[in-house]
Amino acid sequence: MNNYTGENIQVLEGLEPVRKRPGMYIGGTGKAGLHHLLWEIVDNAVDEATNGYATQIEVTLHKDGKSCSVSDNGRGIPVDIHPIKKVPTLELILTTLHAGGKFDGSNYITSGGLHGVGSSVVNALSEELIATIKRDGKTYQQIFTKGVPITKLKVINPNSRGSGTTIQFRPDEDIFETTTFDAALIAENLETKTYLNKTLKILFKDEVNGKRHEFHHEGGIREFLTHTIGKDKARPVHTEQFALAQSDLVSGLRAELVLQWTESPRESIKSYVNGIPTSDGGTHEAGLKDGVVKAVRAYMETHNLTDKRLEISADDIREGLFAILNVFMTDPQFQGQTKDKLNNPEARSLVNNAFRLELEQWLNAHPSFGDAIAARVVQAAKARLASRTAVQAVRAKSVGSSRLALPGKLADCSSKKPDECELFIVEGDSAGGSAKQGRDRKFQAILPLRGKVLNTEQANAKKLTDNKELNNILLALGCGIGDKMDLSNLRYHKIILLMDADSDGHHIATLLLTFFYRHMRALIDGGYVYIAQPPLYRVDVGKETFWALDDTDRERILREQKKAKPRANPEIQRFKGLGEMMPQTLKETTLDPDKRRLLRVSIPDTERLRTEQVITDLMGKDASARYRFIMENAEEAEELDV
Repeated sequence: MNNYTGENIQVLEGLEPVRKRPGMYIGGTGKAGLHHLLWEIVDNAVDEATNGYATQIEVTLHKDGKSCSVSDNGRGIPVDIHPIKKVPTLELILTTLHAGGKFDGSNYITSGGLHGVGSSVVNALSEELIATIKRDGKTYQQIFTKGVPITKLKVINPNSRGSGTTIQFRPDEDIFETTTFDAALIAENLETKTYLNKTLKILFKDEVNGKRHEFHHEGGIREFLTHTIGKDKARPVHTEQFALAQSDLVSGLRAELVLQWTESPRESIKSYVNGIPTSDGGTHEAGLKDGVVKAVRAYMETHNLTDKRLEISADDIREGLFAILNVFMTDPQFQGQTKDKLNNPEARSLVNNAFRLELEQWLNAHPSFGDAIAARVVQAAKARLASRTAVQAVRAKSVGSSRLALPGKLADCSSKKPDECELFIVEGDSAGGSAKQGRDRKFQAILPLRGKVLNTEQANAKKLTDNKELNNILLALGCGIGDKMDLSNLRYHKIILLMDADSDGHHIATLLLTFFYRHMRALIDGGYVYIAQPPLYRVDVGKETFWALDDTDRERILREQKKAKPRANPEIQRFKGLGEMMPQTLKETTLDPDKRRLLRVSIPDTERLRTEQVITDLMGKDASARYRFIMENAEEAEELDV
């Protein structure tokens, strides 16, 4: 029966679309989306400052950890009656999408974005928002709930000095997965703003932790690059940074760039548009990469610094490159409201043309720097070639999905459909035996590992190819390794790490995740990697049995059961390892898809740089980075499982 009529058509008015589909406007309702609300308000204040209307910005994380205030001493949002809509302009801006003062370029030369939706989106997704405006010798205030004004605009002080805007908001707990702000993340973001705007000063009051931060960096992006390289513990290849600022380019684009090559095995380019971080890059970043590659390649060819037998790729040239790029545009076009990627097509050629010739001239004027960079490029190319040879050797061992090529310890499943097949990588033969007995043979395969696997962050290519345990994993998966992975050959669409629920088990899981991250990243990006959550405790209360993941979970269960059954005498069993579990117990708690708990491994775009840093610090060869991490986080360790 066809019941699809006009009655089925919904019309969302005002800010209803924002509350209905928040992800369209802030990217999601997790941690990144929550903090995006704050970035929107901060960016408005920064726009006032960078356009010469404000001299100070103050950001407060209130004691509850769930509400923030942003104040500036700029002009103050207009409060007069809008000539067309006949409501106070402040109310119009905060309750209407695409209402703002940045569209015609008369009030702001550059701004963080021209969508005109930022403040209204914050208002729509806040349980409460209080706007306080100083201008014309008075202080005005209006209060909103979930985007709807609950008070009229009123004067709360008829005799005020100065001008400016204060926005205080508390995100809606019905919208977000968490409404607790991360003070460290806020501090990092605000400090970055002051690196990009060297005249800017920002005061951050962290009332949760009782801290006060003042950010001001007169060294600008040069100082930012030095800070970034130092934080990464990367050793520069040349002592002097290349820095350039180009103004009054075509189409009103201005650009600032600073770069330096290091011995780091990775490339780190941080790009911004009008001070807004573009984590997904865009046309301006593509233009920078084009210019860098062409300039270095031209220098190497001019001075005959390239081995003709060695193929130099763009990745080789950019390996170890650290760069900060900030462009200023009057009309930036972003991919989505979250502004993570610049789409202006003209930016690519403009940035390329602006910096390519200047960088080439700089290299020729500083031959010692140019030669050092060229040597770094040749080194990267040779390392890539050696790695490719090693990877090909590994791939040759793992070609095909024939059962004859599978590792002997693998207990395979009968299904040939990858989308329904699961591979459990299990710690030890004992646990592997229990898992084999408790599994569903149709779609669940078991691969036991012997002890702790290789730390691939510290291993060379030969150690990788020679490691039996890792080769068994590659043979079982069947999709190859490295940049030529073919996921169409992947034999299991769920790869589940099943380790003991103790520190040793966590360590093994971390080693495997490091391997997947460095050599099979597509598995993580594709959502194929999971971590099983076996219980550490069995809690019997009368005839009921409960499973606790850890000590905290056990205490929660005990509290709840004591409240429900005060006279009960719980019996607690701690599992020393998976091998101690009976197959039926392992099936019930960890293997059965209807009862188990799995954690999918993913890397949000906002956390990619931080993930890279953490893996480098904690799994790399530099022991000082691990020592520093331990000392900084020692207070959070309540009990060590040793």
